Amino acid sequence: MQGNGEHHANDRVWRAEGFASPFDQPAWFDLLTAHGFAGEGRADAYGEAEDTSAWLPLKAEKAGQVTGLTNWYSFSIRPLFSGGDRQDAALDDLFHRLRTQAARLSLYPVPDAEREILAAALRAAGWWVDALPKGDRHWLDLGGMSHDEWWQSRPGALRSTVKRKAKKGVVDLEIITRFDPAHWAAYETIYAASWKPEEGDPALLRAFAEQESTRGSFRMGLARIAGEAVAAQYWTVEDGTAFIHKLAHVEDKVKASPGTLLSAALFRHVIEVDGVRRVDFGTGNDAYKRDWMNRHEPLWHIEAFNPARIAAWSPALKAFVRPALRKIS
Repeated sequence: MQGNGEHHANDRVWRAEGFASPFDQPAWFDLLTAHGFAGEGRADAYGEAEDTSAWLPLKAEKAGQVTGLTNWYSFSIRPLFSGGDRQDAALDDLFHRLRTQAARLSLYPVPDAEREILAAALRAAGWWVDALPKGDRHWLDLGGMSHDEWWQSRPGALRSTVKRKAKKGVVDLEIITRFDPAHWAAYETIYAASWKPEEGDPALLRAFAEQESTRGSFRMGLARIAGEAVAAQYWTVEDGTAFIHKLAHVEDKVKASPGTLLSAALFRHVIEVDGVRRVDFGTGNDAYKRDWMNRHEPLWHIEAFNPARIAAWSPALKAFVRPALRKIS
């Protein structure tokens, strides 16, 4: 499926429909591949329509099955385009070509805005399609609001906490815009002492941070108490959006609210200094995200089955019939 796809991908400027993200870059998919997240190997799919190209980064799973090239750090998977403005036709060609090579396709997490586009293109290309909500995305749409206007719209308890804890002057905050090994070592120490589960792939996350620093999109916050680093956050900024990738704080310092103060400082920085209009909190429905964000939508898991392949019939039957039987019972 890939052929000289890697050469093809890296020789072009790719863009997603709508706003760009760090997960719409060839370098991100190369990182996932280099760190062992490409399953049985890359299986990227391509389509063409006149001067427009479409690219969907995929990995091979078991025989005949391909899935979006993602891991737990990914906020989304969606088609990327280069060249002209015939994206719909190029995507249609991509899914027609993919039917000659795969029995089953799985994509997750698919943003809500892309769900109907992908499902319609797959159906038009002859796939059987099942799209189910799976997980959540919280994000902030500033619209025309300034930082102060947005902050006044946040819950009173949050604003009160930030005001009281900042007034005490216990927590020192630092915003960093370039990767530094010492700062990253402090983040890893904080993460190890936090409530978080063991990091999935710290080497990949570090390589991602170094890569984003090279692109100029790296943002990091550190909070210290009496010189000791007790909270850290890793963000990036791109195309008018800030992306919140990792948060961690030392659990026994929580009374000083270093994580909350650090979040408030980073929101102010990306809104007032970087001029973002959106902040994306990624996947997950953690309750605290609602305090900071004003938009919520589902993420989607799209399963597509190729009726020309017998191997697709049984999983398709399970996908479409079992939910109907549950409703009946």
